[in-house]
Amino acid sequence: MTTIAVIGDGPAGLSAALFLAKNGAEVTVYGGDETAMHYALLRNYLGIEERSGSEFQRHARTQVAGYGATLLDDEVTAIRQAGGRFVVTTGAGREDTVDYVVLAAAKKGSALAEPLGVPSSSDGVEVDGEYRTVVDRVYAVGRLARPARSQAIISAGAGAVAALDILSREAGEDVTDWDSPQDG
Repeated sequence: MTTIAVIGDGPAGLSAALFLAKNGAEVTVYGGDETAMHYALLRNYLGIEERSGSEFQRHARTQVAGYGATLLDDEVTAIRQAGGRFVVTTGAGREDTVDYVVLAAAKKGSALAEPLGVPSSSDGVEVDGEYRTVVDRVYAVGRLARPARSQAIISAGAGAVAALDILSREAGEDVTDWDSPQDG
């Protein structure tokens, strides 16, 4: 089973985790729910007339956990490559070895990316159109990739793009995630 570490639990990280877990990947989300979303009022998120950022976070975290992702309230202190995979180390001393890393933590993401060889600047971590960095199997999404032009809905979309790229890569073909209503 493909294992993914999602570092950051705002809209970008939770969206990536949702798509990945829903499609059978083993996903661990690291973050203490300290996202800037708690200071937001959503009025520009398609399908939501108005919702506080804290309410959005509660619903999103519940939804992601419901699809089987593990949400850890633990801070990632280091990520290193080892044997073609990545070792994620937390402040509590936990070490997880994973196949992919999705960096979605605006505050700490650049500091975690730099030792891996992922370039960044004041314009954010450098990514391509699928939010891949120059380091194979490392993605950067949300405010980390677009610090000056970020909104919750844009960040969530970036997380979904990265997740679908990971799923497609693992499947060896394009993957979509379209749900259909059940007959009945």
